[in-house]
Amino acid sequence: MEEKVFVGVDVSKDSLDVAIGTQKEIITFANDQKSVDALVKKLGRIKAQLTVFESTGGYELLAASCLAEAGLAVVIVNPRQVRNFAKATGILAKTDAIDARVIAHFAQAVRPEVRQLKDRHTSELSALVTRRRQIIEMIVAERNRLRLANKRNKKDIEDHIRWLKKRLDKIETDIGKMIQNSPIWRCKDDILQSVPGIGPVTSASLICDLPELGVLSPKKIAMLVGLAPLNCDSGKYKGRRRIWGGRASVRSGLYMATMAAIRCNPAIKGFYQRLIAAGKCHKVAATACMRKLLIIVNAMLRDQTLWQQK
Repeated sequence: MEEKVFVGVDVSKDSLDVAIGTQKEIITFANDQKSVDALVKKLGRIKAQLTVFESTGGYELLAASCLAEAGLAVVIVNPRQVRNFAKATGILAKTDAIDARVIAHFAQAVRPEVRQLKDRHTSELSALVTRRRQIIEMIVAERNRLRLANKRNKKDIEDHIRWLKKRLDKIETDIGKMIQNSPIWRCKDDILQSVPGIGPVTSASLICDLPELGVLSPKKIAMLVGLAPLNCDSGKYKGRRRIWGGRASVRSGLYMATMAAIRCNPAIKGFYQRLIAAGKCHKVAATACMRKLLIIVNAMLRDQTLWQQK
């Protein structure tokens, strides 16, 4: 019987440290296209069962995308998971070589679920949505500075805010064009924006940052976003349920959509009012409404149906 090979890759800006199965030797590749192509060929020859990368702010995307395009199973995991796994196995030291071996061991022991990586077009849309978020943060920061600015700096800050607003309008136009030029995205956008409370910004965020929407079960999609209440019980102690982890950028957009839905969406508004009447605080009720809204749009995309007002 052929032995399954699990690979761990520790990523940095300039290099990829690769641990293959239980081999003691660590192979180092440069983090560029030529070296990544060589890595793809090597892992293809040994028929790697699963290759795991840590999320490193984008430096892992080139290698992970090339491996996925070659038909190899690839997973990008949260570094906290791997670090906790290392501590659980008694490994406290941290070097690139040690991290690569730990990731390979993690891949073999945990075998994280393989999910489809973003393609080039989805990555471009995600980059635009992220840039929009960054520009809004800069506008807010400049407006806060404007309140305390002296006369000398005030005009400069006002000019910068005007320039940022022009860039924001340009990016929002580009996001809209990208979605309209894709039949699949356009269909998803029509379904999402048919829901009272969800506008073009939240719709674009869900399309690019949550491609699993409409594919996973209600429990799994809530867990993925970080809206599933997690137990905190031990013996006779019954702790409060709390949400944890998940995709913060999706939750942020979903929160704003939920605040609008509480005012204008009858289904969410009625659900929120029932929770408040039952004694739940605003934060708990709002989180529950976020989860309900997420589950609703997940079902709508699964069934390819528009919002229907009852």
